[in-house]
Amino acid sequence: MKHYFKGRHFQKDIILVAVGYYFRFSLSYRDIVEILRDRGITVHHTTIMRWIHHYGTLFKLLWRKQRCSHSQSWRVDETYIKINGRWCYFYRSIDSHGLTLDFELRKHRDYQSAYHFLRRLLTTYGCPNCLVTDQYGGTLKAIKQVIKDGLLAAENHQCSKYRNNLIEQDHWLIKHVLVKSSGFQSLRTAVKTLSGIEVMHQLHKTSQREPNIFGFSALQSLNELLAN
Repeated sequence: MKHYFKGRHFQKDIILVAVGYYFRFSLSYRDIVEILRDRGITVHHTTIMRWIHHYGTLFKLLWRKQRCSHSQSWRVDETYIKINGRWCYFYRSIDSHGLTLDFELRKHRDYQSAYHFLRRLLTTYGCPNCLVTDQYGGTLKAIKQVIKDGLLAAENHQCSKYRNNLIEQDHWLIKHVLVKSSGFQSLRTAVKTLSGIEVMHQLHKTSQREPNIFGFSALQSLNELLAN
């Protein structure tokens, strides 16, 4: 684990607390600075920003090595994220237990974006017993293509607005964390930040399946992620 923090001017636990709080709660960089200052640690908000961008990507890579599906019933949907004044689209998938399967930020909501996301999802996990999507034309066209590619059986796809409520609620929990952020100025930084938020959200959801008397700890969960 040590090489992940080699060359940093702050100890590992300080960095993990800072990024863990940012990814877990609706806080700004300056809020994190204030929290650390009250604990006798002086950090500039741009340093927090660099940690967020660096470790968000790292957490995503480590999580993808460990991820697995616990259910064969999946939900796929996209939500809106504003980046530098323009709407982009955050494609996400979860299983019937609410656990995250995959996510991807795209500039457009169209056939190419949906197909790329679905193909990677199905290649990674295999064919599910049930894949629920909305009735957006680009998504339905992508579904037809992955069926033609042999990645999904036609009878395993369902269009249901109401069965997708599970992932719609999960979108809200991700976007709630972004309320106090200053917004994204580029797709690159948005991908890095959202990666960290998604991984932290998944770690929290996983912890709820195995209740701990002391509750969820961002620091402990990130330490376990880095150690595996």
